[in-house]
Amino acid sequence: MSASLHLAVRNATALTTALARARGHELVSRPGFLAMNGEPLLRVLVRRPDPAPDDLAELALLVERARARVVVEDSFSTVDGGGLGLTAKHMPVMLRHARPVPPPALEVVPARTPADVALVERVVVDGFPLTGFPPGGALPAGLLDAEGVALHLARRDGEPAGACLTVAADHAIGVYWLATLPAHRSRGVGRALLHAVLADPVPATLTATDEGLPLYDSLGFEVVTRATWWSN
Repeated sequence: MSASLHLAVRNATALTTALARARGHELVSRPGFLAMNGEPLLRVLVRRPDPAPDDLAELALLVERARARVVVEDSFSTVDGGGLGLTAKHMPVMLRHARPVPPPALEVVPARTPADVALVERVVVDGFPLTGFPPGGALPAGLLDAEGVALHLARRDGEPAGACLTVAADHAIGVYWLATLPAHRSRGVGRALLHAVLADPVPATLTATDEGLPLYDSLGFEVVTRATWWSN
């Protein structure tokens, strides 16, 4: 199993840990998986390609008992979510080795206050979209205190246009929820955000949607694997 894939999974582990703490959700940590359990989502991250039978049994029990929406991210494609009543989709995990990027063509600023975080959350919720979360529930203000976590807002013509979240860990950066509001799409907003967050000379990882693949390809991201995402 490639070092790049393990790097991506470790970064996602840091994100899940930070989100669980900021949201006040239960965090279940096992060698084979990490689970963030709270309303409106049980999110499980498979951490290794060979989870122990006890870990798989506990994961299955969490899913069976869940009263919320369930998402299981399995970059190693070792979990049988179908047997748990879940449906699979596949998304590419991508890695970009450090190389220079131009400065962003639009204004991109970090979130520094709870009001900034709320604005980033609104853009991500509306642009991605994220559903089922109350205001402050998807990206809580507590993320400002999370080590390695940063939230970024892009403006176009002075208006909020796009946003993303990044996690710095293991001398790499993970990019999450890169979103552009519908009125600002195809105007270079996503590229500006990436030019801003890729300025640090470290590898970068992300999980791509089909819509984002052309942009990520153009910036030098390469597919490491196609992760299996199970959901109900």
